[in-house]
Amino acid sequence: MHNTLIIQSHRKPLPRAWISQCVNSVENWAKLNGYGYRFLDDELFEILPEWVIDKTKRQIVIATDLARLKWLQKFLALGYERVVWIDADFLIFSPHDFQLMEGDKFSEQYALGREVWVQAKSNSTTATNKIKVYTKVHNAFLIFAKGNHFLDFYTAHAERLLKITKGPMPPQFIGPKLLTALHNIIQCPVQENAGMLSPWVIKDKLNGGGSALDTFRQKTQYPLLGANLCSSLVDGVELQDNEMENLVEKLLMEGVV
Repeated sequence: MHNTLIIQSHRKPLPRAWISQCVNSVENWAKLNGYGYRFLDDELFEILPEWVIDKTKRQIVIATDLARLKWLQKFLALGYERVVWIDADFLIFSPHDFQLMEGDKFSEQYALGREVWVQAKSNSTTATNKIKVYTKVHNAFLIFAKGNHFLDFYTAHAERLLKITKGPMPPQFIGPKLLTALHNIIQCPVQENAGMLSPWVIKDKLNGGGSALDTFRQKTQYPLLGANLCSSLVDGVELQDNEMENLVEKLLMEGVV
């Protein structure tokens, strides 16, 4: 058995060709490094209690956020030394350089992904003050090693919050929102080169530059080698499939954001 397992999940068939490219990039990277690889489709939700399925049937993303934690726990319990969750719309565009955290940087035995979210100010009236930035963490990329102290804590409290909350819940309730709140207090370790690209940054990347991309590069501490591409925002007003296909090709060719 491999010591490290990479997990991904999405309902099949995959809905977009560019998501298939993202999945392939992760699977190929796993093979390159000698890691085990497991893709889960709807079986992802089989690990959840029935009350969670009932409560989140109109908010499937919340169920997904809890299910990934349960699967990470399960595979660690099965004997893997390290288990990594990577979203299906996460593209590894520099596979030879992208390495999991090791040594002193991984002393706490877990790490989260980095989110530097850049967007336009809706009420901006000047060109010099039209961008705002939120620096957070995300759960599109998660590493947990055997013996870590955070996964069980996070999972238990995510499930508890889900159980006690009445009424509507934001989509990122037990995912990036809870993770970022915890991170702001306890400063979780972060794999800085596992990032996320907002639609404004993506548009600038496709257009050869712009203020959103410039701001993103200034606020990003380390060059990204892989990134979540936010498939949930495609086919809306922000992004279209043909743009995402062009983005994936551009990132794979250049290897940098």
